[in-house]
Amino acid sequence: MKNYKLVRDKIPEIIRKKGLKPITHAASKKEYETRLREKLVEESKEFQKSGENEELADILEVINAIIKTKKTTIKKIEKIRKQKRKERGSFGKKIILKINR
Repeated sequence: MKNYKLVRDKIPEIIRKKGLKPITHAASKKEYETRLREKLVEESKEFQKSGENEELADILEVINAIIKTKKTTIKKIEKIRKQKRKERGSFGKKIILKINR
């Protein structure tokens, strides 16, 4: 199923309104989790290209869906983020590190 990708819930309806017939299926739990990770990469690449807030909103939507599938909460994720920030810092100083390869 390489030619399939995860789309927002209303996309098939939008396609139908244009007179087209979308081919869809409901993902299994495993496929859904895989497709969410793929979608996160896709949206991140789009943000990398455009830098637009709309792409950030898409990334956040995907992250919220991933959080839901992992049966956790944004509160728990935020706690982890704060702990990592305490231990390793944030990105506020804009430090760029040279990597020798």
